[in-house]
Amino acid sequence: MHGAQDRIGRSMAGEGRIELVGLYKRFGDGTVAVNDVSLLIEDGTYCCLLGPSGCGKTTILRMIAGHEMPTVGEIIIGGESVVGKSTRKRGTAMMFQNYALFPHLTVRDNVAFSLRVRGVGKAERYREADRVIEQVQLEALAARLPSQLSGGQQQRVALARAIIMKPRVLLLDEPLSALDEFLRLQMRSELREMQKRLGITFVHVTHTQLEAVAVADQVVVMEKGRIAQKATAHDIYIAPKNSYVARFMGGQNVLRGRLDALSAGFGTVRSAAGQRFRLALDGNSRTLGQDVLFAVRRDRVSLVRANSETQIPDNAVFGTVHEIEFQGTYVKVVVDLAATGNTIEPFVAYVEESAYFSDPIALGEEVIAAWQMAEARLLADFDGAANEA
Repeated sequence: MHGAQDRIGRSMAGEGRIELVGLYKRFGDGTVAVNDVSLLIEDGTYCCLLGPSGCGKTTILRMIAGHEMPTVGEIIIGGESVVGKSTRKRGTAMMFQNYALFPHLTVRDNVAFSLRVRGVGKAERYREADRVIEQVQLEALAARLPSQLSGGQQQRVALARAIIMKPRVLLLDEPLSALDEFLRLQMRSELREMQKRLGITFVHVTHTQLEAVAVADQVVVMEKGRIAQKATAHDIYIAPKNSYVARFMGGQNVLRGRLDALSAGFGTVRSAAGQRFRLALDGNSRTLGQDVLFAVRRDRVSLVRANSETQIPDNAVFGTVHEIEFQGTYVKVVVDLAATGNTIEPFVAYVEESAYFSDPIALGEEVIAAWQMAEARLLADFDGAANEA
């Protein structure tokens, strides 16, 4: 009882610094789910582990929580190794994807349940439950059952139940995936606000790119059990490190060519179709004749009508409009570059809505998609599947 009361009195802004050092997880069938992951998450950070299904992000979350043991490696929370410790002694709390609320208990009793298990007296656990319920703005619904709540309200109950024990770290496993689009937008804002108010470390697993960018201070993009890139949300989206991150995050076109000339930190890249692209090398060492990849932001591309006789300028590609999608503030225009004789991925332009509808381009029209040199960013890898424009 005394230990539980001490834990209740601990500051919620405790030591939530997480260090993962050389973390591996191999399952019995030989599958390597996590492959040499080292990561630092500072105290009070909102961190998103982002990636497709099977990339290892949920396994990492479960190892931090203590639901899975690492095969090799260290997990350090607040300067203390927690490998081998029970979930209760790690100072973490987990908010599950399905919320796992008790259907026969009221909101108040669901929130107070963890304190009840730890032997906290009824008056004190209800006092703590009411305090947390107020934080998530559910005071008027405290006497309701989960079946009488909306999806967003159920999520707030799950959040309140997780934070009542004042964890150092809150772990969120796809917390918004069960919600409709409108509620998802609302709840991601509320999660961000709640994290800032509580001041504790959040580690949030998601496969949704815009969700991660919207809520996180730190985004960690996972690929096949490894970290592909870790950076701020802004840098992950604007400055992807390699072609995998650029493609997965969206918003970028990936192109390929051979380095044809070097001059004062800039390079000229020539595609297989003979088109020329100029870009800054940003201090990266490259040699003449080397194949390189670079990315161009979709919202920095301009489109003009053309035909097969039109001369294509530098930093531009030629193709046929293959698909048009109205996205509200912009129009997504997909350009098929197959006319250049290559089998390649589509090239995409995000055209500002008013600019597009002032002179709309139709399906099947030939266009030149062009960009300023500063909008091209050299990528770290070479991938034969990239666009050969």
